[in-house]
Parts: sequence; C-alpha cells; structure tokens
Amino acid sequence: MERIIEICCGSYYDALQAYRGGAKRIELNSGLHLGGLTPSVGSLKLTKKNTDLKVICMIRTRGAGFHYLPEDFETMKEDCRLLMQNGADGIAFGCLDADGNIDINQTQQILSIIKEYHGEAVFHRAFDCVSDPYHSIETLIDLGIDRVLTSGLKAKAMDGIELIKDLQEKYGDRIQILAGSGMNAGNAKEMMDKTGIYQVHSSCKDWINDPTTTGKDVSYSYAETPHENDYDVVSQELVKQLVNSI
Repeated sequence: MERIIEICCGSYYDALQAYRGGAKRIELNSGLHLGGLTPSVGSLKLTKKNTDLKVICMIRTRGAGFHYLPEDFETMKEDCRLLMQNGADGIAFGCLDADGNIDINQTQQILSIIKEYHGEAVFHRAFDCVSDPYHSIETLIDLGIDRVLTSGLKAKAMDGIELIKDLQEKYGDRIQILAGSGMNAGNAKEMMDKTGIYQVHSSCKDWINDPTTTGKDVSYSYAETPHENDYDVVSQELVKQLVNSI
C-alpha cells in the first residue's frame, strides 16, 4: 500500500506550501489554533484551481467539543453541501452525543451529503473523545465512514501507538486509520512500521510574524511567547522532510 502524508492546512497559503513540499492530500481548515474550523469556499476554490491536491475539508462550526446544538448542526450541513459543490474531495467531521458516543443520526445526515457528491467521509479527532474506541469504530464502519483520524485517544499519536496498532490490526481491512497529532519527519516512519498503518496527518507548523498583532493597549495574540506576535503556517521545508522520511 502506498504511504500517504496528509498535511493539516489552515489557509490557501498553507495549501500551496504543502503542495510545493510534495504532499498529495491535505485537510483544509480555518482557525487551526482552535483545533480546525470550516474553511472558506474561497480557499477551497483557489486550492483546487492552482494545485492537484486531494482536498478534504473540515466541517466544524466552533471550538471546544463535538456535541452540537441544532443551529450548529444545520450550519454544518449547509457548509458540507457548499464545499462539496465547490470541489472538495471529501469532508472531515465528527459528531458525538453528550456521553461520548458517536451521534448516529447526525453522522448519517452528513455522510449522506458527502456520498451524494461521491466524496470521502473522514471522522476526525472527535474520535479521541469517545468513551469506547472499539464500539465507536465499529459504529463508524457500520455507517460507512471511509477513514478515521486518531491519536489513539492520547494527546500525541506516539503516546497512543498501541491503540492505533490494535485498531489497525482489528479493523484496518474495513476502515482506513490515519494517525495524527505530533507526527513529523522524526516519527512518521516509526508509526507506520510499528502499527501497519500507511498514512499520517501532520501540521508541519512554522510561524510568520505580524507586527500589527499587538497595539499599545490591545492584543490579538493567540500564541505563547516567543510567538505572541506570530501566526502559524505550514512549512514547505518541513513537509519535504516528512514526505522524504517515509
């Protein structure tokens, strides 16, 4: 099986850096400092126009968790359809009930829109907040989800490597396992070799300074020192290193 690097992008700029670094697939977001939110249609259209990347678009209306109010979910469905209509190759999403189980009804509704446009359905790291990963992945398989992004229910995927390996061994012939969180050129090959998975997800993060982030008495900073006047971007060089490492 061909090994795949997926780059987590927060903008059209990021998508170009991933493309120039040799990636073949991206997850397109906005607001990566909130864990990734729904991207703009403009960023999707420019990416599809100027690259040949496979683009999986995030559908997530807000930060925090994955138990959505009806208004949030209606927005997610509208965004899903709009992004698929404008060239998205698939959608990454995750809907949970208040007890940490897969929200079957919401998942089915999003899935039906994705499949109407023949796209890929990816259940993102909401999976890492489920109460039972085995029951949850079996539910996702039964529903028809193509791929699950997970760190093995740990903050970093290398810390969750044993669960990722077990999920791959038990279910890898029925659903794709994509490892993400803390993946880089120094550990991607080890993750693949030890677990049997063939795809990893990475942000390849770097920083760009914006001197207008803080004023005399006002700050729009979201990063800690020394990056309080920076914003995060994808590094083309780190993408190259990651792609070459596997």
